[in-house]
Amino acid sequence: MADVGCAVDPKFSAPIANVTVPVGREGVMTCTVHDLYKYKVAWLRVDTQTILTIETLVITKSERIAITHTEQRIWQLRIKDIRESDKGWYMCQINTDPMKSQMGYLNVVVPPDILDYPTSQDMVVLEGTNVTLTCAATGVPEPTVTWKREGEKSVTSVENSGITSHDGAMLHIYHIERHNAGSYHCIASNGVPPTVSKRIIVTVNFQPIIRIPTRQYYAELGGRVILECHSEAQPNSINYWMKGKGEIILQGGTYDSTLEDHVFKVTMKITIRLEKVADFGVYKCVAKNSLGTTEESVKVYRKTCKNQAPGRLVYAIA
Repeated sequence: MADVGCAVDPKFSAPIANVTVPVGREGVMTCTVHDLYKYKVAWLRVDTQTILTIETLVITKSERIAITHTEQRIWQLRIKDIRESDKGWYMCQINTDPMKSQMGYLNVVVPPDILDYPTSQDMVVLEGTNVTLTCAATGVPEPTVTWKREGEKSVTSVENSGITSHDGAMLHIYHIERHNAGSYHCIASNGVPPTVSKRIIVTVNFQPIIRIPTRQYYAELGGRVILECHSEAQPNSINYWMKGKGEIILQGGTYDSTLEDHVFKVTMKITIRLEKVADFGVYKCVAKNSLGTTEESVKVYRKTCKNQAPGRLVYAIA
C-alpha cells in the first residue's frame, strides 16, 4: 500500500476490542480511526498474512467477508457464519509511512455436543458386576460433564447409592445392585448455550428372590387360608404356586389366586378352601426367569386341640 504523501497524521482512536463469537454467528471486528483524510484502511488476517479488505473493497474470495464503515472513522470487518478456523488475530492497518497498525483477537466458541460414540448407550448388566458409563462431550471451551440420576438432584444424593466415582466423563458403579437401575443423565456445559444432555438407561438383571411373610398357617377343615408371596426379578419372572412336590396349581375349584405386578416386584396371593385333608400340606411359591428359578415353601397345618397355641393362627378364615 503506497503512502499518499499527505501532511495529515491519522491515528487510531481506540484499541481493537477482542471479540468472542459462537460458531455459526457473525463476528464483527471494529477499528476506529481519527483524521484518516486520504489514507486507506485495510484489514488483514495475521497468521496467514492475507489481505481481506482495502477501504470498501473486499480482496479475499470468501463470500463470508464484508466491510462496513461510518464517516470514514469506524471500520468494521464482518465475518458471517463464523467457523472454528476463523479464530485468530486480525490487523487493522493504515497506509502511512511507516504503516500504522493494531490487532484484535477473534475467539470462536462452540456449544457443547455429546458424541454418540464413545458415549455409552442403554445397557443391560448383571447384578454384582462393575459398570462404567461414559459421556464423550466436545465443545470450545472444553465442556464440564456432570451426572444426574433421573428424579434425583445428583448421582450421590441418595445414601448408599452405590456410586463410588463420578470423575467427569466417567461414572463408575462398583458391584451394581438392582436399586442402581434407572435412567442416568450426563450433562455437558461450557458457558455457551445450549447445555446438552443424554439419557442412558441401565437395566440390572438378577435371579428371582422370594420373601414369604408367613411360613406356617393353622386352620380347620372346611375353613380357608390366604397364602402370600413376594418376589423380585429382572427380567420379569414367571410366577406360580405348586402343591407338594410338583403339581402346579391352576385357578378355580379349591384355589383362587391373584397377582399384583409392580415393575420387577410381584405379590402373589392364593386363597385355599380346605375342603379335604389333602388340601393341607406344603405349598411352594415359584419365580422363574432366564437367570434361574427360586422357590420357597409355606406349610398349612390342620388345626387340632393340641396345636391351638395362642398366636400361631396367623391367617385363617372360617
